[in-house]
Amino acid sequence: MMTELTPTEIWDQKLYIQWGLSEDEFNQIRNTLGRLPNFTETGLFAAMWSEHCAYKNSKPLLKQFPTTGQQILQGPGEGAGIVDIGGGQAVVFKAESHNHPTAVEPYQGAATGVGGIIRDIFSMGARPIALMDSLHFGELTDARTKFLVDQTVAGIGNYGNCMGIPTVGGETTFDAIYQNNPVMNAMCVGLLNVTDQQRGAAAGVGNSIYYVGAKTGRDGIQGAIFASTEFNDAQTTQRSAVQVGDPFAEKQLMEACLELIHNHAEWLVGIQDMGAAGLVSSSAEMGAKAGFGMRLDLDLVPQREADMSPYELMLSESQERMLLCVKQGHEREVEEIFAKYDSTAVKIGEVTEDQRYQLIFKGTTVADVPIHALVDEAPTYHRPSQKPQRVKSDGKQFQPQIKDLTATFNAMLRQATIANKEAIFERYDAQVQTNTISTVQSDAAVVRIRGTQKALAMTTDANPRYLYLDPYLGGQIAVSEAARNVVATGGKPLAITDCLNFGSPEDPESYYELAQAINGMAAACDVFDTPVISGNVSLYNEFNRQPIYPTPMVGMVGIIEDPAWITTLDFKQTGDLIYVLGETTDALNGSELQKMQLGHVEGKLFDFDLQYEIDQQRLVSDLIHEGLLASVHDLAEGGLAIALAESAFAGEIGFNVQTDLAAAELFAENQSRFLVTVTPANREHFEAKTAGKATLLGRVGGDRLKILTTDDMLDVDLTAAETSWKEALAWQLN
Repeated sequence: MMTELTPTEIWDQKLYIQWGLSEDEFNQIRNTLGRLPNFTETGLFAAMWSEHCAYKNSKPLLKQFPTTGQQILQGPGEGAGIVDIGGGQAVVFKAESHNHPTAVEPYQGAATGVGGIIRDIFSMGARPIALMDSLHFGELTDARTKFLVDQTVAGIGNYGNCMGIPTVGGETTFDAIYQNNPVMNAMCVGLLNVTDQQRGAAAGVGNSIYYVGAKTGRDGIQGAIFASTEFNDAQTTQRSAVQVGDPFAEKQLMEACLELIHNHAEWLVGIQDMGAAGLVSSSAEMGAKAGFGMRLDLDLVPQREADMSPYELMLSESQERMLLCVKQGHEREVEEIFAKYDSTAVKIGEVTEDQRYQLIFKGTTVADVPIHALVDEAPTYHRPSQKPQRVKSDGKQFQPQIKDLTATFNAMLRQATIANKEAIFERYDAQVQTNTISTVQSDAAVVRIRGTQKALAMTTDANPRYLYLDPYLGGQIAVSEAARNVVATGGKPLAITDCLNFGSPEDPESYYELAQAINGMAAACDVFDTPVISGNVSLYNEFNRQPIYPTPMVGMVGIIEDPAWITTLDFKQTGDLIYVLGETTDALNGSELQKMQLGHVEGKLFDFDLQYEIDQQRLVSDLIHEGLLASVHDLAEGGLAIALAESAFAGEIGFNVQTDLAAAELFAENQSRFLVTVTPANREHFEAKTAGKATLLGRVGGDRLKILTTDDMLDVDLTAAETSWKEALAWQLN
């Protein structure tokens, strides 16, 4: 049990500094209360005013994001965003980060990250139907990184598998910059009948506040504060800040909540997940949002450990817990629903009229503060911004050394970021619920919507190396690649969620990266009409003051209106014609080839034209709708050579192409490009539609991968190359 200091001792010993509050912030709290806050109150403000909860360093920047649109039913501000997909249905989705917990305790850090994002979805009244992730680790030459990968993947897989929610895709990259601060982002997608939509609000004087789900322990205490500070050697063993997950308890909780929402919504005023900052954030936010106050009796909070203090009860981030506001007179019926699922439901307080946030413990008031001060009055900061020198200078154009195209090609296939991720995905159940149509065979995962002709395309994408060289263009590219993946699968992009993983906002260069990335992302979202409907900001991602690459993850969902439009990347049959749509130059700065040969990326990022990107996507979408394409594949890491190989491996068939490119340009990473195949019967119609925008490369067929360039030739056995690509990651992990 923690030793509680008196208000004067807190002031004298500056405990609030250790909890992440500045002198000015503490003085603001003192002025608001008209007195020094006590131990519990100081803890409440420290959590609620942390970056993770209050967005005090990022809120002014986030206002640039478009958040509304004709298709948007709910934007940021609730547990998750909601997009109308017609027929009385909506798709609900959100992504969250769990970076520091995963660095400290990767299994539980990743598992509870998944559990938290699932709760956000069903708190809106939606049934979760899919999970995705975006993972960034250090190099696999490091034993600790291998352990982090193994346990992170185990945590993600086991939680999703036990919940019966398919993990349908994602991305995993490797770079030394993430060695001590991995990035673990999880996205959940759900389906909602629009009439079941919920809010996280506690309104109506005298209505009951119900704690439901697992009991409270001492795990995850100060989790929000822990996630809002710079990471260093001293914190790598801070396991007390990491939550412990139980997916079976969450399954019981989810089914009870969904039964209440779907069958007895008239009993329910509001519902919210107890996520970051635990009981204080969910309760205070629900009351403040509705313009009411709240009184909680902490002696009634279900506990699994003895002698927990008010501070511990309020700041614990024990998992599998929700907070409900229940209309007076329906308490017994609600308790019976949760009892049916062997899940706890206990009344711990009530809504009050006075807009005060009051906590009672052993008959004594241990906190009494204005509820809006906790939720809405955290200061916001406009930090100094400084353009990094690497972005200021044009830098030199990377000149790769390719003495042997075959050797370079084989080495690229074995790069951990490019190599087949079967060693990871085989631990995820992608087919549970039996709605998954496509995972690795498409650039985006595809999940059917039962009872309709529609399907959802979903993807998670980040391009940290590009953002490191140019955060503004990199931000545009991150959104554009997500849209490109959805379009390549036959979908129409609808909206995005994001996880903005950056270094300390107090470092002017990191703040510049954050500001410019948001600017770029916002510009792309406007062009694609994909508002930002949810997400989170994860700052202070650095280790001993070394920040990670700027890593904004974009989670995008699109709608596929006709099952005939679902398109895969695999080459289909001998004789099909291979084309590339888009222009290829020597765009090698920031590329996988540069990283492989130099061990890092440098120089000026290649040019990117947002309007050209959208024109290309519209063209591909039209071609798909007219049935002219046999396969479509986005060109991403590794460029044309790797895209050709991936389509060949997926279709188990070779190719023979000839190009005017030099060997090095096969690995260029120009954006706005698609690799497509066309049957001979559709050639004339396709070429008329593309009118010089497509370059014919060659044909599908045979059992070899053949590329003739202006200065070299590749001619390798399909099976041998595929085996190398498939086994590389498993070999490196072991």
